[in-house]
Amino acid sequence: MTQEYIKVRGARVHNLKNINVDIPRNKLVVVTGLSGSGKSSLAFDTIYAEGQRRYVESLSAYARQFLGQMDKPDVDYIEGLSPAISIDQKTTNRNPRSTVGTVTEIYDYLRLLYARIGHPHCPKCGKEISQQTVQQMVDQLFCYPEKTRIQILAPVIKGKKGEHTRILDMIRKNGYVRVRVDGEVRDLSEEIKLEKNKKHSIEVVVDRIALKPDSAQRLADSLETALKLAEGTVLVDIIGQEEVLFSENFACPDCGIAIDELSPRLFSFNSPFGACPACTGLGANLEADIDLIIPDRSKSINEGAIVPWAKSNAAYYPALLQGLAEKFGFSLDTPVKDLTVEQWEALVNGSDLPIKFNYYNVFDELKYWKAPFEGLIPYFNRRHKESTSDYVRTEIENYMTEKTCPVCEGQRLKPEVLAVKVGNISIHELTKLTVTESLDFLSQLTLSEKEQTIAHQVLKEIRERLGFLVNVGLNYLTLNRAAGTLSGGEAQRIRLATQIGSSLTGVLYVLDEPSIGLHQRDNERLLNTLKNLRDLGNTLIIVEHDEDTMLAADHIIDIGPGAGAHGGKIVAQGTMEDIKTCEESITGQYQRGQRKIAVPSERHKPNGNWLEVRGAAENNLKDLQVKIPLGVFTCVTGVSGSGKSTLVNEVLYKGLQSELRISSKVRPGIYEEIKGLEHIDKVIDIDQSPIGRTPRSNPATYTGVFDFIRNLYSQTPESKVRGYKPGRFSFNVKGGR
Repeated sequence: MTQEYIKVRGARVHNLKNINVDIPRNKLVVVTGLSGSGKSSLAFDTIYAEGQRRYVESLSAYARQFLGQMDKPDVDYIEGLSPAISIDQKTTNRNPRSTVGTVTEIYDYLRLLYARIGHPHCPKCGKEISQQTVQQMVDQLFCYPEKTRIQILAPVIKGKKGEHTRILDMIRKNGYVRVRVDGEVRDLSEEIKLEKNKKHSIEVVVDRIALKPDSAQRLADSLETALKLAEGTVLVDIIGQEEVLFSENFACPDCGIAIDELSPRLFSFNSPFGACPACTGLGANLEADIDLIIPDRSKSINEGAIVPWAKSNAAYYPALLQGLAEKFGFSLDTPVKDLTVEQWEALVNGSDLPIKFNYYNVFDELKYWKAPFEGLIPYFNRRHKESTSDYVRTEIENYMTEKTCPVCEGQRLKPEVLAVKVGNISIHELTKLTVTESLDFLSQLTLSEKEQTIAHQVLKEIRERLGFLVNVGLNYLTLNRAAGTLSGGEAQRIRLATQIGSSLTGVLYVLDEPSIGLHQRDNERLLNTLKNLRDLGNTLIIVEHDEDTMLAADHIIDIGPGAGAHGGKIVAQGTMEDIKTCEESITGQYQRGQRKIAVPSERHKPNGNWLEVRGAAENNLKDLQVKIPLGVFTCVTGVSGSGKSTLVNEVLYKGLQSELRISSKVRPGIYEEIKGLEHIDKVIDIDQSPIGRTPRSNPATYTGVFDFIRNLYSQTPESKVRGYKPGRFSFNVKGGR
């Protein structure tokens, strides 16, 4: 018989006072109360933690070793628990490869859609490309000079894990003598052992030919043989020059560019088969920034203008720069800003002219050197790329900034992948659209009868998931938005939309203030989504302060009456009317009007100074001009997705960090200028990220109070007699642990 309640008995986690509570199943339940009253202790640290622990214990010993042991919460017992899923405000993966599309799995369906009904175009001339005949391949190869030596290869395995012994045996039986394995030509008479867990590529060497007028038929026969072996593709190695890929399926007859067989992995920027080779699918590269290497151009080189080299004690760099100065006729005491264009270019980007200099190395040996000067930017780029030391790479990254990849222009994918189109747009162009625009595009997509049959189910899944994002108030997001740039509330609602898409029933969902960051206009859509999740047959426990959410709840649990040691009790539970009638409930006191937040009778006046942002155009900001008064409490508001966070976090905060040289690695949003910098000396961001991850950190150590406490204890008469120092009272120092 199915239980009607989740029964919690004797909960004592954190500040909970041995509480007993019955929570109705398959209902929308709100847990409310003051901050620190014990809401999260009950919902997350007791109910969710016990549900998760029981689930892990139900798994095999092999599976448990990967998930780790979970401690049992301090509770007598809990009955009626379902499998629990937590949807909290922790931001999504900070991995730069994660986007809204990948997190919600919409991008996986888009890859499948483009692989099955995409129309390939030539990335060079833009023509739609189709199948290539053997004769067209022969004609293209005979464009090379006579007697050019070529090697016909049949790619039978392309980047797949395994030992592939069966494939190799089959090739031997068919009479072939050689194969190329991972770029190396191997003789099939030898034993070829491949690592099982690594990806390998195997190409059969079908023929080796020198291009002559009488070899056309042999070439055609070899190409046909290779095409049959490799199911429609053939790789021609022009010895000493390049490799040309031909395909029976997709190739441009004018440009000679062929596209590999369309598959979902080809459209993934996380796969080497689809990712731009220059940026490996990130869309941006770290490059040395001369403004960070030489932040103050009024200084001379001898005064430490080149910051990373100014810190070095090595004799090599001063001698090298002296040699450069002598070659180009300037002094190391000349301010950098006074260098000529030629001198500046030589310093920054290098010169082919040989530089002579000598220096004493660490062994006090005199060394003579003659070589072109590499240039500061090429030098730091090369050192970052070649260094095997994490410390060195981290140090160099302090003088580098993230710049859009010049090859793919931030689109992350190879040109031939971006040339595959559905509805005349590429997969990247589709992910640049907002959720609402994507829905409109897919709804108006015109397909042939065959394409409609193939794509029907895929399109249905994509539209449903986009619809879930609209329902939770995220219709303004683009699918290529980096997951790390989402706020805690946005990340939580994305996970909520993903859970709705899974259509699970009989699950206990525990949510942490899902309405945070939402404008009241969008609250109703979120509540309807939560009700739909409940109506599927799930139980929702929501930690929340929002009045609309409490009014929509089937059951409310008010914890308090105060915070910390003064909380941890069930003050009232039931409907909103039950909460209102409870005298002890602070929530009830505000609901019935007994308490209220007073409107200030007098407002502070600005101090006369202003910060002015001009030409802000990041994300959806449209050449915004805004003036912000200093010396007062300023609130930036607007509907969800209007651009509040973009203005404050991406443009203003990161822009000030960059302008004030507080951080060298931030990349501010697009703006023309920020005026009023002379009125401030620092900027501090207080966000929802955790203040520390080390188990040694606590509020006393984080705020610095513990330093004063340790000093106080070290000054007591007994401590002075025994010679105790502040370090003896620290649990982070060996002498005090």
